[in-house]
Amino acid sequence: MKRFLLSVALLAAADPFSAAIANDSSSAVGVGGLELVQNDAISMDSEELYLSADRVRVKYRFTNHSARDVETLVSFPLPAVPTGIKGYMGDRGYPSWHKDLLFETTVDGVRADLEMRQIISVVGDPSQRDITERLRQLGWPVEYWTDYIFRRDILGNLSDADKQRYLAEGLLKARVAEGDVVPNWQISTHVTRTQIFPAGKTVEVQHSYKPYIGSSIGGGLLKKYRTERNSGFQRYAAHYCIDRTFLKTFDRKMREQERVAKKTGNSGMFAELWLSYILSSGANWRGPIGDFRLVVDMDKPDYMVSFCMDGVKKISPTQLEVRKTNFEPKGDLDILFVPIFMLGGE
Repeated sequence: MKRFLLSVALLAAADPFSAAIANDSSSAVGVGGLELVQNDAISMDSEELYLSADRVRVKYRFTNHSARDVETLVSFPLPAVPTGIKGYMGDRGYPSWHKDLLFETTVDGVRADLEMRQIISVVGDPSQRDITERLRQLGWPVEYWTDYIFRRDILGNLSDADKQRYLAEGLLKARVAEGDVVPNWQISTHVTRTQIFPAGKTVEVQHSYKPYIGSSIGGGLLKKYRTERNSGFQRYAAHYCIDRTFLKTFDRKMREQERVAKKTGNSGMFAELWLSYILSSGANWRGPIGDFRLVVDMDKPDYMVSFCMDGVKKISPTQLEVRKTNFEPKGDLDILFVPIFMLGGE
């Protein structure tokens, strides 16, 4: 059985949290924090991407087409920690990127020095303007969910005028159902490195890490739940491109679980695991990605997976492949893994 990395409290407090890891992108540190910028000198000739619930590996080949060396800050953006968190989350509620990811990067086989940069920004702000200094001025904690006194005494005792001012500033948002206000900022982390791309040369960059996976034991895939009125399943299905074939296969596997459970006395279970990979930042290099290959690994033949991408081909009992030429990613990749297992069985 897999190790599930997010606490139940975090999953209950927000939409399914997918650990998004991303394509390399050229970066610059501006007034508002870390900013991704277009790089017209360097092309991404190829990308080989392997995604599973336990491991992510990606290998790039970049070429500097200019007549001079290019030194740039390269960023690998990680997901923002979601807002709406409340209550105790245990020791695994907030991702410890430094320890949990086991992130490694090599450039032409040589291990690179990496730095973790955090950006605190207002949710929905496309510029991701860093508000760390503003929070410091107010004396508000960045990780507000760990500070019960702040939530009770500071937010709970704000005057109506202060609430309106901070709502207008975007620092707070109204929670209509409960008639109060909650923090409206998020924490984004970027793994960065300074790299020199030699003039007229091609370099190979590889990343490897253990992804942070959002998860749920059981869930809305069961027929009795997904057919309920206002279940929200249609939105969920569209997000992961869950089709009729997937559901038909899933229902068959659930019936088989029930049959085996009655025969052996073991309990049948399934999980829903969510992983996101930020592809769109790969469009910041010169031209499209020349040769793109994606491999999604389900881990075991009986497990299931669903994601939105065309040209998917099965290449092994556990692996699906997508190949594209001159690929220009328009969006990001969200993957639903569904491990199916018997408790007490193998």
